[in-house]
Amino acid sequence: MIEKDIYRPCVAIIIVNKTGQVLWCRRKNQNGWQFPQGGIDENESPLEAVMRETHEEVGLGKEDIKIIKETDEWYKYDVPKDTRKYFRKQTYKGQKQKWFLAKLISSEKRINLSANRPIEFDKWTWVNYWYPLNACISFKREAYRKALNNLSGTYNNISKDT
Repeated sequence: MIEKDIYRPCVAIIIVNKTGQVLWCRRKNQNGWQFPQGGIDENESPLEAVMRETHEEVGLGKEDIKIIKETDEWYKYDVPKDTRKYFRKQTYKGQKQKWFLAKLISSEKRINLSANRPIEFDKWTWVNYWYPLNACISFKREAYRKALNNLSGTYNNISKDT
């Protein structure tokens, strides 16, 4: 099986507020927290996908966030076999993600977890940049570590500007 058939292509976004904290969201009906993320549709670029997913999951659009950086790398993680049933295509071993760093340029009052259906998150909060590394589900931890490390220099520059 070729790699693109093993890992579902996805995007993830770290949204930074005016005080340098990042948006952290809880999955609906679960206790798992994560950054907004989602799959890339056929014929969709990673940038188009991250804007669509950000709007679908947290209600923010292009007038609310400014993309600051996109990783060159794709970060992979394997999903435990017992949770793979949630994938549309059950042959996926995991996901490979292109990560984005964005600055919130509108009010946080624009965050709307019920902007679209199905609702994916039921709660959100602001946390420090490194907090998600130890708070995310264990099988995503290495991908989070790589992405956070990759984006940390840019994050440090934009958080100083806030």
